[in-house]
Amino acid sequence: MKTKFIFVTGGVLSSLGKGLAASSIGALLETRALRVTLLKMDPYINVDPGTMNPYQHGEVYVTDDGTETDLDLGHYERFTRATMTHANNFTTGQVYESVIAKERQGRYLGRTVQVIPHITDEIKLNICRVAADVDIVIVEVGGTVGDIESHPFLEAIRQFRADVGRENVLYIHVTLVPYVETAGELKTKPTQHSVRELREIGIQPDILLCRSDRELTPEIKAKIALYCNLKPDDVISAIDVRTVYAVPLSLHEEDLDAKILEKLNIWTRMPDLRHWTDIVDRFENPTAKVTIGIVGKYVHLVESYKSLNEALIHGGIAHRCHVEVKYIDSEGFEGEEGRAVCADTLGDVDAVLVPGGFGERGVEGKIAAITYARENGLPFLGICLGMQLAVVEFARNVADIAGAGSKEFHDHCAHPVIDLMEEQKRVSQVGGTMRLGAYPCEIAPRTLAAEVYGQTTISERHRHRYEFNSAYRRRLERKGLVISGTLAGHDLVEIVELKRHPWFLGCQLHPEFKSKPAYPHPIFSSFVKAAMEKRQGTLRPRKTRRRPRTAPGKTRRATRTAGVSKRPMDSGRGDA
Repeated sequence: MKTKFIFVTGGVLSSLGKGLAASSIGALLETRALRVTLLKMDPYINVDPGTMNPYQHGEVYVTDDGTETDLDLGHYERFTRATMTHANNFTTGQVYESVIAKERQGRYLGRTVQVIPHITDEIKLNICRVAADVDIVIVEVGGTVGDIESHPFLEAIRQFRADVGRENVLYIHVTLVPYVETAGELKTKPTQHSVRELREIGIQPDILLCRSDRELTPEIKAKIALYCNLKPDDVISAIDVRTVYAVPLSLHEEDLDAKILEKLNIWTRMPDLRHWTDIVDRFENPTAKVTIGIVGKYVHLVESYKSLNEALIHGGIAHRCHVEVKYIDSEGFEGEEGRAVCADTLGDVDAVLVPGGFGERGVEGKIAAITYARENGLPFLGICLGMQLAVVEFARNVADIAGAGSKEFHDHCAHPVIDLMEEQKRVSQVGGTMRLGAYPCEIAPRTLAAEVYGQTTISERHRHRYEFNSAYRRRLERKGLVISGTLAGHDLVEIVELKRHPWFLGCQLHPEFKSKPAYPHPIFSSFVKAAMEKRQGTLRPRKTRRRPRTAPGKTRRATRTAGVSKRPMDSGRGDA
């Protein structure tokens, strides 16, 4: 079958859910045994979102190949089996960078370089790059119809239908049908205006996804269809749902997947939706509840921790547990008064999570939260910076290393237990120069990490510059810090934990990027389970197992690796 292309655009306003719509379409098509991939085109001039403030852009999602991308790629991977790479996200900045480089190389043979055809051709070339070995490419066009920066992308996808054939391209437009309380009715005018702008560009949408807080009546659908040059059946009601994982089921009830296949002239098997039905049932019918405190500095914008929030939900789904997240600004825990506030605030949660981040603001408050979790046996998970600060807290308060800290915040730190990687000291640019992407990690046996993963070789994604300073490793280990994960073939520490604490884990890696609703990441599944046991009063300190004696004729290293499975791991999940 020739590859088909679905273009998803948005109108009226941002944050309507184009990414979720594209992801849900991909999920529905996969239930019919079609091979799909997804692509996000972002209209901003930044080369990538890696240097953008989370308040500006939300979370930066990282792929296996080390690309810093838009957070929508996280939705793509959570909803489908597709694996994202650098080719699945590009920006205006990348397009112009490539075209200018070609011009400097003389690739345009002296012609005047223009938006049309050179910029639009580059956009189309990037779309075609992801089309190999798949049946359908779903392309999300970032921004909103009418934005000046989106015009080159819209012009490119307008041309695309003529390039590959009308029967191979489908346009789906996501728009808003608001309910006006004072009028007591749904209003279709925003949708009419949005479609009119799209048609002025030369694109007639084939299907409308109408976001609303309630079902569209047949009369409303007929009215929209009349003004937008569509059949009423092509106007889809995309109503609000309790969980994003119910969106595929909701759109299937509107026969969206069947309409897409009909318009693209594709024959498939009947859909198998049991996978999604089970996920939604587990989410909507929990048998337990926990409260997890996320102590960070970007808590005022939940999108900053998008993958983290979803991974916690996945951990809850694994145990039919409702996870209530309590966002806590770490700056409120700083100073003497802050420590009292910390005790009062964390006294009401079942577990504490300190996420990644950059910069000194709020760091001491995070350390105060870690101290509380360590001293009170509260399940604790530290990710990236959270792991680094757990090491700093342990060095200061358990190993009695006065002045322990991180060189990220203090260049002249007396005891930099967290320091800059050697190769990072030679970096002069900030964009795309951290340790990024998937790296293998070796797990020490008889540790919490080994129990969580169920194996000793894993692969996880990273996004950081600073590392555990191995010069302090032995000193901290003697005081009870357990180094349970290291970068395979190197002396870089990846995972730390504590002896005799019920559940305390800090990881340099970002496990949230590999969690899916049907395949919760083992760290989050275990973390939520520990929170459940804490609430139930059944959480107990872990017993530290003594290492077996070295057998005659064998080295300590040989004994420690005896019987260890060497099976490679692609996803970082024990059940992958």
